[in-house]
Amino acid sequence: MISRLLIAGGMAAAAALVAVALPRGAGGEDGPVLTDSATIPVPPLHDFAKGPIDYARLDARASRLVGEERSMVGLAVGVVENGRISFLKGYGETAKDSGEKVRFDTVFRWASVSKGVAGTMAAKLASEGSLQLDAPIATYSATLLLPQGAQVTATVRDVLSHRLGLWRNAFDDRLEDGQDPRDIRRQLGSLVLTCPPGTCWSYQNVAFDTASEVVAKTTGTSYQQAVEEELFAPLGMTSASLTREGLVGAKSWAHPHSAWASELEVKEPYYRVPAAGGVNSNIKDMAIWLQAQVGALPEIVEPQVLETAHEALVKTPNENSRMRKYRERVHDPYYGLGWRSYDYSGHHVVGHRGGVDGYRSLIMFDPEKKTGIVALWNSNTSQPTGLQFELLDMLYGLEFRDWLELDKG
Repeated sequence: MISRLLIAGGMAAAAALVAVALPRGAGGEDGPVLTDSATIPVPPLHDFAKGPIDYARLDARASRLVGEERSMVGLAVGVVENGRISFLKGYGETAKDSGEKVRFDTVFRWASVSKGVAGTMAAKLASEGSLQLDAPIATYSATLLLPQGAQVTATVRDVLSHRLGLWRNAFDDRLEDGQDPRDIRRQLGSLVLTCPPGTCWSYQNVAFDTASEVVAKTTGTSYQQAVEEELFAPLGMTSASLTREGLVGAKSWAHPHSAWASELEVKEPYYRVPAAGGVNSNIKDMAIWLQAQVGALPEIVEPQVLETAHEALVKTPNENSRMRKYRERVHDPYYGLGWRSYDYSGHHVVGHRGGVDGYRSLIMFDPEKKTGIVALWNSNTSQPTGLQFELLDMLYGLEFRDWLELDKG
């Protein structure tokens, strides 16, 4: 499933760079090529002659963001256009004042973008007939107890789409205090339902991670092993992992920082809910993941799997307030199996954002155009979120908006 790409035109100046292995569909003999280097950052990878995306502008905007904003430390950006990886670049530093540059092989945390991995994994198992998404969650998990015994009516699909009738982020504080998530899931039964399961939406982490138990029971192995064997390894995502050691043990890894760029410690709690927030990888592997989600690698992630995972299942009206800065173009937010979807100026887009202390992430794409963006950064700021909308505006030929707010002053 893996093929080797040759260095292509436009890369001659990077004589020290060598080709790396990528999944089929990641490029072609005439397409952009990913390269690796132990000593220098990867330059932008682009083809100015084709497509609507102005990579020079994208690069300049990202460079300016990291160079001018005090809240930024490091950033990595990847773009897939027409199903092929067309841009990878790192900006800034892995740790403030360290002098170590972010490269495309620098590992970051995905945080809640990890939920799309759980949704895709569950949809894959369902397509194979080994998992029933509409079976009661109690069929697969003994630890999730819901108020009024609702675990016998709430389904696996309800877990993955946050339709359990719990209040928002129920008992995340107990997870952050160090309690075992299995114990916390049992404690959820002491709450009061806000609605019958399946009828309303409220975002979860501890309850969502019941998906890791579902996958483990279905496959007869751990969630981590199942994801690595069924998704990461076949896709060639060699840096992807679901443990703290997978981050801090990487040759190049991004250290977490506050919004004021003070370095923080790498915290353990959300690695204990791997389906909800445990994935790490570099931007190259996240771009491969994006390829899979736009349908460019159907031999590994089949179209039916994507259709099931991305299906808009429940409206999320509170997302309108979170996205109010972009309300000129972002409408009709829904949630599927670990994935959000929107109408962006008349176009259907899918994505997710993530955040744990010291890290933020995003993925956004147009499935029809097989084009999208991924980004990872190591500080507590939401400002780079605007990158996804600046890219979509280029994709759709819309008038430029300063979604990064670089000229707000």
